[in-house]
Amino acid sequence: MVDEKRIDAEQAVFQPSLFDSGGRARLIGHVGQINDLTPDSSLDIARYWYRRYLEQSGYPHNTVKSYCYDLAILNSLIGSKRINQITRKDIAQYLDASLNRSTRKRRLTSVSSFFRFLIAQAQVMDTDPADSFHPDPIPLKTPKPLFGQEQDALLAAAEADGPRAHAIIWLILNLGLTRSEILRLRPSDIDLTDPTSPVVYVFYDSPRYAGKERKLAADPEFVGIYQRLRSAYPNTETLFVMLPQSINRLVERVAHAAGIDKSVSPQSLRDTFAVNQARSGLDEAGLLEILGLANDARNRTSVQRYLKLAQPPLAPGKRQSDSPD
Repeated sequence: MVDEKRIDAEQAVFQPSLFDSGGRARLIGHVGQINDLTPDSSLDIARYWYRRYLEQSGYPHNTVKSYCYDLAILNSLIGSKRINQITRKDIAQYLDASLNRSTRKRRLTSVSSFFRFLIAQAQVMDTDPADSFHPDPIPLKTPKPLFGQEQDALLAAAEADGPRAHAIIWLILNLGLTRSEILRLRPSDIDLTDPTSPVVYVFYDSPRYAGKERKLAADPEFVGIYQRLRSAYPNTETLFVMLPQSINRLVERVAHAAGIDKSVSPQSLRDTFAVNQARSGLDEAGLLEILGLANDARNRTSVQRYLKLAQPPLAPGKRQSDSPD
């Protein structure tokens, strides 16, 4: 069994702020704090340099933490081997230890990114022992959007719950923001220059996610919702200072208060927004754009489901015995 406490302790080592490139097959450490990265480096050393690369490349904190956690698990399973001695068998052992397909896919993403760094950026390896592995397909969950009456009840219950709940649920249900986008919103992202046409900007810190950035037109109703929120929480750097799971619990609480029996989550509210947009006439390309989704096969399949749910209901045909003579 993997000792997760030991892994967390390993990841807590002191790390200098910068590294220098020493040319091919070498990253130079600082003042003896860490060894140079070479083809003969241990997995421990390579993990260290990889983390520095991720942080200096502007990867989100959660991504860095997730990748490094997975590599710590690899380290615990195969030991601190030299990176040029890691084999396909080692990778298979690491992936086979996954409890489910989702974990296996995440681990494969982490280790593949690690070896890409060693080959392309650090230039200390020529081959990737993980390149012959492929993720198991993870079925998409069927979207279960709220009906019109349920949407109205949810918004009314959110308003009664308070300005924060009202703003969060309104933004997801009416603009399709993700949970992480909600948590990144700043007052400077809200443009109320024209109160009849407020605008919400979705920005990302990393250029890697520029394709997700959006400029969304809100209804005039949002102006009052936003002003009540800022009156209640006036001195915050971001609009919503809370943890991701707190948003899930907030949505569940408000849905219960609204008398909605089905499971309601931030994702189901975003699904509802997407179906509403499809009913309003957006096609596949339009849905991908307004949701901030990359144009890939999996996302196209997702929006095709929204388009199907937006179609008029099928009318059962009459039985032959019901036809007039």
